[in-house]
Amino acid sequence: MSGQVRLCELRDEPLSVDEVLASVADPAAGGVCVFVGMVRDVDHEREVTALDYSAHPSAADRLREVCELVAGRHDVVALASVHRVGHLEVGDLAVVLAASARHRGTAFEAARDLIDTLKSTVPIWKNQAFGDGGQEWVGLP
Repeated sequence: MSGQVRLCELRDEPLSVDEVLASVADPAAGGVCVFVGMVRDVDHEREVTALDYSAHPSAADRLREVCELVAGRHDVVALASVHRVGHLEVGDLAVVLAASARHRGTAFEAARDLIDTLKSTVPIWKNQAFGDGGQEWVGLP
């Protein structure tokens, strides 16, 4: 990983906002933007009770590629991204990412680019369990 990408992992244990924030802290950074994705209790007007994230074996490598790509597109000081896999309950953190930059605008832009590119290209899928007993796969190719 480049010096700008300081943390980039898939994990099957709870995520830490503090860890991600600390990983992008730098005296050169005047702004840090953190994004936290959480498991919500409703999706498309259906009660969500839990979900399971599955990842293709290439997902960790693809996540690193995305982090490097986004770092190259923005004048960031540092980037970090950690995504959960496995079973999550409502309220659990699913993804935590951060971008630090000399100026806040760049940090916001890079963080937005990172989450959008991650969600559209990294092969991570979720199976949502609903209160009515149904389930739904999201993000399958």
